[in-house]
Amino acid sequence: MKRVLLKLSGEALAGEKKTGFDEPTVIKVAKQVKAIVEEGVQVGIVIGGGNFWRGRSSKNIDRTKADQIGMLATIMNCIYVSEIFRSQGMMTSVLTPFACGEFTKGFSKDRVTKYFDHNMVVFFAGGTGHPYFSTDTATVLRAVEIEAETILLAKAVDGVYDSDPKDNPNAKKYEEVSIQEVIDKKLAVVDLTASIMCMENKMPMQVFSLNEENSIIDAAHGINNGTYVTV
Repeated sequence: MKRVLLKLSGEALAGEKKTGFDEPTVIKVAKQVKAIVEEGVQVGIVIGGGNFWRGRSSKNIDRTKADQIGMLATIMNCIYVSEIFRSQGMMTSVLTPFACGEFTKGFSKDRVTKYFDHNMVVFFAGGTGHPYFSTDTATVLRAVEIEAETILLAKAVDGVYDSDPKDNPNAKKYEEVSIQEVIDKKLAVVDLTASIMCMENKMPMQVFSLNEENSIIDAAHGINNGTYVTV
């Protein structure tokens, strides 16, 4: 692969704490990404905000405002993880779809291409910049825009199951599943908007556990330790 979009779960980055950051976990991610960047893979990254904010948790908060808080959570995540990456010897940049003072730069495909040409890891923070769209949708949108070959979906679970393995010990794990089947069976790999975008733009995904040893490197090498979502 030459260009991938890596989606990291905010909760997975928090480790056992479930909130904030677990620095050893983030350093492990950084070392894996550095390994594939040194092989010539161009890497864009989207990070969820679940380690800080899980959407509208109070009916007293307007949905739009709640989503804006979530966008800011992803920016905090990207700035932090970007700095850990830099401490491991990588060059990085954090881009957002809206002005964010001097903390980030504005997203444009031309800017991303320029940064990739300079071997930089590019973080896409702030979601789509609009409420009612999740980081799942932002992930697919950016993957399509930057013409990534695939989405690497690093989650707390090790693939796609026919039911929630937390609730059903007999849940079946798919080695491969089509995006159409994901939509039809409501398998919740990503949300429905993101799933339809994947289908319409023929964007495949690899779903795997962030906690498994070298899982990002394996996924970038096409080694399937989780689930392929085909198009």
